[in-house]
Amino acid sequence: MSVDQIVAGFVYLAVILVLLAVGKWVYDVLHRRFVLRVELLEKDNLALAVTVAGYYLGLVIVLGGVVSGPASVSLLDDVIGLVIFGALAIVLLNLSAWVNDRLVFSRFDNEREIVEDRNVGVGILEGANYVAVGLITAGALSGEGGMASALVFWVTGLAALVVAGVLYDRITSYDLHDQIEGGNVAVAVAFAGVLVGFGNVIRLAGEGDFVSWNESLTEFGYYLVVGLVLLPLVRLFADKVLLPGARLADELVKERPNLGAGVIEGVTYLAASMLIGLTL
Repeated sequence: MSVDQIVAGFVYLAVILVLLAVGKWVYDVLHRRFVLRVELLEKDNLALAVTVAGYYLGLVIVLGGVVSGPASVSLLDDVIGLVIFGALAIVLLNLSAWVNDRLVFSRFDNEREIVEDRNVGVGILEGANYVAVGLITAGALSGEGGMASALVFWVTGLAALVVAGVLYDRITSYDLHDQIEGGNVAVAVAFAGVLVGFGNVIRLAGEGDFVSWNESLTEFGYYLVVGLVLLPLVRLFADKVLLPGARLADELVKERPNLGAGVIEGVTYLAASMLIGLTL
């Protein structure tokens, strides 16, 4: 590694740290109903801590997608591009989370559940939502291509994540929203695995250089179809193979929900998304 590469690396890191600070400021501006420092340090609000941790992780994932883009001919051009696309990434991350809140978690007020009721399950889902849309946005912004293709893949990926959330709600035998609003952490952890796992599949679909609309959209659609088809199959696998001797749904919604069963189901979706990337 040359001296120029080392210097460039530290410059990129400094720019990303500044963008992270900007992302934190944007989060504070968009959530004026509470003071983050007070909730975390004085009220020990675990639900909000999980949410914010997911936001920061999603932000780092998005900025990583920006950094992985093509290098230009000069360090100054790279920094300018990083700032422009980094700012766009922050906007898209927060906009994505807002859209998902309205479409996937539309039956309750997430912020009230997290801040006032301290519903850890909702906090886990909100954090997972940030990670999922971070993966989607990172895939859309990575590789070589124009702004138009990045926005198209971002919109399509976000729509697919909403479809996956609705599909998961349909294949469960219980009312997903009622369980989450009631504080069922086991159900929330399982659903969080679905969101992050499917977000990773969409990242794979949008990753790479833009070649042509026909080729890129065909590959994108292939990954989306595979992910949606495997969603109920992965749940069946977790139910019949990984947790034999008991119905997964019963374990998740019994009087004392089995958190371990929720963890197993959630991790199964994550593992499946990784296997899709390695094999398909």
